Amino acid sequence: MLQIEATSLPDVKIVTPRKFGDERGFFSEVWNRDAMSEAGIEADFVQDNHAYSAAKGTIRGLHYQMDPKAQGKLVRVTRGTVLDVAVDIRRGSPTFGKYAAVTLSVDNWRQLWIPAGFAHGYCTLTDEVEFLYKVTERYSPEQERGIRWDDPDIAINWQIPPEQITVSDKDRILPYLAEQPDLFD
Repeated sequence: MLQIEATSLPDVKIVTPRKFGDERGFFSEVWNRDAMSEAGIEADFVQDNHAYSAAKGTIRGLHYQMDPKAQGKLVRVTRGTVLDVAVDIRRGSPTFGKYAAVTLSVDNWRQLWIPAGFAHGYCTLTDEVEFLYKVTERYSPEQERGIRWDDPDIAINWQIPPEQITVSDKDRILPYLAEQPDLFD
C-alpha cells in the first residue's frame, strides 16, 4: 500500500509506503508499478542512484536533464533528513518558477515523485545522510542542466543559514532560472 499526497505543485507527489515491523525489524514495499499507475504516476525506471552526504547543510542541485533524456525521479532517504525541492521549469505552466519543498527522513519514510519538467535539489538537515533515487532515464552529460540553488527569483528557504551551506564548485556557477536557455515548454 502506498499513500499518495499532493504538494503545492500538482504534478509533484509525496508517496509514503507502509511499514510493517516487529521485533526483527521491518518490511516496506517502496515501489509498486500498479499502485503508482492507479495514482496517476507512470514511470519506467532504468537506473537507481545512491548518494551520501557527510555534513548538515550540503546542497545538491538544482539539477535536471533535457529531452530526449529528461528524467522523472522517485527519491527517498534511508539515513538522516533532507529538505527535498522540486522547481517547475515548464514555460507556460501556471506554476512556472515555483517550488515545492518536502522534508524526507528515515523517520517519516516519505518519498517524493518529481516528473520530467522539474529541476530537483536537496539540502541535508542532519549529518550522515543517505539519499536514494530511481530515474526514468540514464544520466546524460550532454543533456544535463542546472539552476543556481540561491536564485533570488525562486527564493527557496533551505532551512539552513547561507553561511552554513556547502555547495559543489559545479553547482555554485550554475545560471539563474532567468538566464537558463534550456527549459521545458
